[in-house]
Amino acid sequence: MNQIIIQKYGGSSVANTERIQHVTSHIIEQKKKGFSPVVVVSAMGDSTDHLIELAKSITPNPSSREMDMLLSTGEQISISLLAMAIESKGYKAISLTGYQCGIQTDPIYSKAKINEINTERIMAEINADKIVIVAGFQGINSNGDITTLGRGGSDTTAVALAVALNAELCEIYTDVKGIYTADPRVVKDAALMQSISYDEMLELAKLGAKVMHPRSVELARKNNMKLVVRSSFELDHHGTIIKEVKQMEKAQVRGVTLDDNIVRLTVSNVPDKPGIAYKMFSALAAQNVHIDMIIQNLNHDDLNDISFTIPKDELYNVKPTIDAFVQEVNASELLIRTDVAKLSIVGTGITSDATIASGLFGALYQLGINIEMISTSEIKISCIIDEKQANEALSEIHNFFQLNKVL
Repeated sequence: MNQIIIQKYGGSSVANTERIQHVTSHIIEQKKKGFSPVVVVSAMGDSTDHLIELAKSITPNPSSREMDMLLSTGEQISISLLAMAIESKGYKAISLTGYQCGIQTDPIYSKAKINEINTERIMAEINADKIVIVAGFQGINSNGDITTLGRGGSDTTAVALAVALNAELCEIYTDVKGIYTADPRVVKDAALMQSISYDEMLELAKLGAKVMHPRSVELARKNNMKLVVRSSFELDHHGTIIKEVKQMEKAQVRGVTLDDNIVRLTVSNVPDKPGIAYKMFSALAAQNVHIDMIIQNLNHDDLNDISFTIPKDELYNVKPTIDAFVQEVNASELLIRTDVAKLSIVGTGITSDATIASGLFGALYQLGINIEMISTSEIKISCIIDEKQANEALSEIHNFFQLNKVL
């Protein structure tokens, strides 16, 4: 059997029939080279956003199950059209939904995680010399219901299939040439990186870089699966390799990211008693809320302020839970800030070098930007700042660390 390669094409890569034909030619080229391509496809262009708008026009709070049923249709359109295009060129192809290709998930709608993949159907189609086209972003739970993996979940589908099929390589095709030191749409001199470590890429993905889905990078790292991020518009470009890096000569900033899809929540005047924070955060955990930065400030009279950040799209569901907590513990109020952004620098070992943190804070000070929250790990430093100053800060920090010179 020929060596299997996984190719994932994002929505912009299959946004219209012309783009689908372009992608078809590249897939067939790989087939001619002796590979067995398994292709994971996202929904066409902005069709997922359109489906969300349709749902919201019916009800402001649709059930997660029905949203998964609705959103999964976007990928089914893409895979069938791509399979038709390949067959029109004289090659055998078959499109498979997440269910049909054996992707089993946990029961959590809209944020499902893959439990296992039964590869029997895919292998049978590969052995029949077919190019297999898989619907990204979706699977099926133990109840037989369609589930989705969250926005960007097609990346996770691709990496999970690469691992399950013991593929030679997993290629992620998108609308940029690879991984940049900053968002090239905001920072014009952002540099394309030839390679980046799994850990650095994972942090960049978690912190707002929109090229890769965090869970896909984590899965690749765990299984040492080679990833390449490339442009589907410039197929002759080498892209960026994501791989294991054993040693770094010195701590250095590798990238800077900006995430403006966050909300800062502050519960003020919370009683300073054991178990209070647990009460609130356990209630949020039961809703599978993604909580990022957390700060607790002791005020006076045994009262605390607890601040934390969540994604903006989770605010609607989270607010009633926090309002109930405020009343239960007799706190003062819930303060909501939607006009904030998270600026982060990423690089292996950067927190071991005090000059990097001081340089970041000094550069923000020179811009007159106040830092509202700070969070660190071994390879990242994040600051919550005013959203209006975020793009200026991104460009200045990128220049300060001379990231335009990164190779």
